[in-house]
Amino acid sequence: MLEANTRAFLIKHSGQEPLDEALWQAALTHGSTGEKRNYERLEFLGDRVLGLSVAEWLYRGSDEAEGRLSQRLNALVSRATCATIARDIGLGPHMRLGKQARDDGGQDSENILGDVMEAIIGACFTERGFEAARDMVLGLWADTLQGKTGKRKHPKSALQEWTAGNRRRMPEYKLIERSGPDHAARFTVEVSVHNVGSAQATAHSKQDAETGAAEEFMRKFG
Repeated sequence: MLEANTRAFLIKHSGQEPLDEALWQAALTHGSTGEKRNYERLEFLGDRVLGLSVAEWLYRGSDEAEGRLSQRLNALVSRATCATIARDIGLGPHMRLGKQARDDGGQDSENILGDVMEAIIGACFTERGFEAARDMVLGLWADTLQGKTGKRKHPKSALQEWTAGNRRRMPEYKLIERSGPDHAARFTVEVSVHNVGSAQATAHSKQDAETGAAEEFMRKFG
């Protein structure tokens, strides 16, 4: 059922021979194909496995306070990070998309890449259990875990502290525009601080757009 190059790709990154090919096929399948069995349920599971794997790694490797651990965890398991890793390993060409989703750029969609990344983690967990899935996560995330992801202050937190320190009103976020199909939606958000100014950013999720707007605001006014 799996194509030879996709099978080799999964062996390389999961560290195991796929046993239930239909399971892994589902993990790579987007709902736009019209197939009843797609990645959605496996993505739900993989998201939790990813979070626990990274949380355990952070806990064992650091004596930082809960707040700092949570900050790093959120950054390390974010949709953007999942999509970046998916791109780095060349996941896109192995995803199964409907014609419209592919024509709309779904192969490079941050949302789809992030979801499928989590789905293949879910497939590994389903077939091999937590230890194998954790090993897969730690292998895929190795460079990211050792890097600076999540170590710096989150832009929205930094902006909020900046406004408080400068005795300004709290920043206000406003959704300016939502465009594109659901699987490749784009959100434009504006953040403003009274009597200071405003900044905008566009991303594939409202949360990421807010983060980008806060970062741009700090670049301009901070």
